Amino acid sequence: MNGQLRLIEALLFAAPEPLSEAELALRLGEDADIPELLRALAETYAERGINLVGLAGGWTFRTAPDLASSLRSERDVPRRLSRAAVETLAVIAYHQPVTRAEIEAIRGVGLARGTLDRLLESGWVQPKGRRESPGRPLNWVTTPHFLAHFGLDSLRELPGVDELRQSGLLDIGPAVIGETLGAREDDAEPEEADE
Repeated sequence: MNGQLRLIEALLFAAPEPLSEAELALRLGEDADIPELLRALAETYAERGINLVGLAGGWTFRTAPDLASSLRSERDVPRRLSRAAVETLAVIAYHQPVTRAEIEAIRGVGLARGTLDRLLESGWVQPKGRRESPGRPLNWVTTPHFLAHFGLDSLRELPGVDELRQSGLLDIGPAVIGETLGAREDDAEPEEADE
């Protein structure tokens, strides 16, 4: 029985899905007492980190239920924002509450699908009410998470135009702005694909 017990243990361990008693009998032979082997194996693993359990009409190893919470892990996966998303975030931060049409007018290009979704996913922007105008478009604003992420206590701490120019982050002249007005976002840097 020891050899059969080891073989059934190896079969269950290696199987990607639960194995039925019939599938185990095919491997162990007709003389094997599958129910008794499964009972013995379940007893062996009863107090361990993994247990033998019956699932979906078969048998498989699973993490002991009392350990499941200790095995959960979450990790942040940094995702780089596209240039379009960074510009959109800046427009919302400086001009809020602002509608999609106003964002497009300020940036001078159409807003690609997914740009606002990406910022919404990050928790940095949220819709806040609707504009009292035809079509009742959504107003977009930044969130407290945006402030916390960028180390700001309030929106008043956002750098002003002079500070941005001094740091070299804002050096757009009238010629450059005029050239972008007819551009489409599709001609600009493509949005990153959602993963």
